[in-house]
Amino acid sequence: MYKAAITGTGVFTPSEIITNAELVAAFNAYADLFNARHADEIAAGTTEAKEHSSEEFIVKASGINQRYVIDKSGVLDPEIMHPLLRQRSDEEPSLMAEMGVDAAQKALAQAGRSASEVDLVICAASNMERAYPAIAVEIQNLLGCAGFAFDMNVACSSATFGIQAAADMIKSGSIRSALVINPEICSAHLEWRDRDCHFIFGDVATATLIEHADLAGGPCFEIVSTRCATEFSNSIRNNNGFLRRSRPDGTKDRRDMQFMQNGRKVFKEVLPMVSAHIAAHMEAENIKASDLKRLWLHQANKTMNDFIGKKVLGRAPEPGEQPNILQDYANTSSAGSIIAFSKFSNDLADGDLGVICSFGAGYSVGSVIVKRRD
Repeated sequence: MYKAAITGTGVFTPSEIITNAELVAAFNAYADLFNARHADEIAAGTTEAKEHSSEEFIVKASGINQRYVIDKSGVLDPEIMHPLLRQRSDEEPSLMAEMGVDAAQKALAQAGRSASEVDLVICAASNMERAYPAIAVEIQNLLGCAGFAFDMNVACSSATFGIQAAADMIKSGSIRSALVINPEICSAHLEWRDRDCHFIFGDVATATLIEHADLAGGPCFEIVSTRCATEFSNSIRNNNGFLRRSRPDGTKDRRDMQFMQNGRKVFKEVLPMVSAHIAAHMEAENIKASDLKRLWLHQANKTMNDFIGKKVLGRAPEPGEQPNILQDYANTSSAGSIIAFSKFSNDLADGDLGVICSFGAGYSVGSVIVKRRD
């Protein structure tokens, strides 16, 4: 069995930012328009009035201050409330592939590798821009990678599941290196007209280069162990899909065709699952809480991360032990834990241990125990 190591990471960050203040102004304008247009139904009690949102509500509920998006003009237009993305021709790179290539090139540059040395590309994300051909194969072609490629969707856990798949192939000797790429255009599946969730998501793309550990040309993070688990739940769901037009009312503007969640139920059910998963993974590897230098957790909600960090470490995490990036990026689905790892890992010393963990719809949870190696 070969050892696998993370030798490079890259993050593509969109140029446009939506602050909480901008988001609240747009949402409240939409709510006022809705209430005015449906005043009679609201007065008759057949339609519920839209409540205003607020910056205080958003920060308290999530810890998010802003988010990066591919397009803010449509999101902030009370008459539209979704991103406006131009239709690309079939001869142009897809948007997801373009984002993924940017992140991948940064990961390759960090590791001092060329794309031609990569044997596998996995595009792992919560949504795919199209059914086929695979976005991963398009990225492989644009980069000039060898080998093969495929798409993977495990919602918010896609990155860690992709890392496990790639690491297992490296350990078996079937490949030498892999790029796990997570292009997340979360703004396109978010219902920006829903007060309970209109602030949650942002857009980003991340890439992780994984290689035979003995091929690493510099500092790297050896993958000590990986573990994944799933348990079916409807509490986080998006019912959009290729059968939509074949069903009655399938093409209507239906709320369930965007991101939906039962937030309270998710909080109650996912937190114990994730905490127990990480604890069992660490125990199996004879790793104590005191051995961990860092937790890079899925970036969905600050309260959730604080809870998990306290459960895993047995105490409240010290500043820097469990870095959060969601205050700036918001929830970026599968990419969140990789952003945190990419931005807050270079300061670790040789031999230091950490855990990358992502979790979400499915339910799903994936954890990757890594050790710094100089």
